[in-house]
Amino acid sequence: MATTAPFTVTGVDFIAVPTQDFDRAKEFYGGVLGLPLSKHWGNMPAAEFETGTLTIAVMQSDAFGMEFARHSHPIALHVADVEEARAALEAQGVKFFGDTMDSGVCHMAHFADPDGNTLMFHNRYAPPEAGPESA
Repeated sequence: MATTAPFTVTGVDFIAVPTQDFDRAKEFYGGVLGLPLSKHWGNMPAAEFETGTLTIAVMQSDAFGMEFARHSHPIALHVADVEEARAALEAQGVKFFGDTMDSGVCHMAHFADPDGNTLMFHNRYAPPEAGPESA
């Protein structure tokens, strides 16, 4: 497919995650997940948290004139050990959706933030060129 756009997208600056309660979300992303807070958006109820490869901007929807709608598909957060990270969050009362999955190339454990936005812990243990075994 030929591109006709007069511009080139060169990356992703951040992903916005909606919240209904900024203070609660700030505690979850900064405290529970331990993500470094890098920037507050002035006096607005929004802040950026760093993952090392992607900035997560948590924004209180109504303060920006938007209707709140939670993300239902996960943001995959890379961790060295999915079970260890899962156990740490479960100890803090975070509920996971089912068992940890093994796709044949990676481990995944799905959970949600306090607003119901879906997140997952993820660790790829096989090289990128490896695929799951055929059934």
